[in-house]
Parts: sequence; C-alpha cells; structure tokens
Amino acid sequence: MAGKKALAARGKFNTAARSEIPNSRKGKHNIIVSEILRDLETLDPGLCLKIPLSELPDTKVNIRSALNRAAHKQQLSVATATDDDFLYVWNAESTEAPGLPRG
Repeated sequence: MAGKKALAARGKFNTAARSEIPNSRKGKHNIIVSEILRDLETLDPGLCLKIPLSELPDTKVNIRSALNRAAHKQQLSVATATDDDFLYVWNAESTEAPGLPRG
C-alpha cells in the first residue's frame, strides 16, 4: 500500500527536465508546409508556386494558416492566393505575382 501512496504523492504523470523538451510542435501540416517553404527558398522573383488543391492534405484555409504561422516564425513574408483549383504562394518581398486572384 505504501507504493500507491508514494505514487499519489508524486503525481500520476512522469516528469522530464525542461531542457529535454522541444520548443516547438510538429503539427499535422508540417510536411506540406516544410515543402512549400523549401520551394520558396529557390523561387525566382516574380514567380509563384502553383499547388493543386487536390494535392493538399487538408483544406486550403488550414494549410494557409499553418503556412502563415511557420513563415511568421521564420520571419518570412509570404503571400497567398487561391482560385477554384490552385493555391498560389510566393515571397512577398519579391514583386507581386500579377493577375492572381486575391484571397
């Protein structure tokens, strides 16, 4: 019985040193967002990525949100637009991609 009391006094969950814990989370959109950001690194000014919505693992709204969070964290300025079939992404520091729908 003493073992159960000791466990209850310590708490239900194990502990870990804070220094061992990662400072960021690896969300469910990590793969697609990482791929987009990697492609943006080599994108020529004036061009944009044209990503079929059918290839996105989630809704365009959720992917755009995840992308904006990741870009902000890396201090990048990324712009997006969509139409019925594609998500367009480009570096906002470069020239604006002309003729793309805003959204």
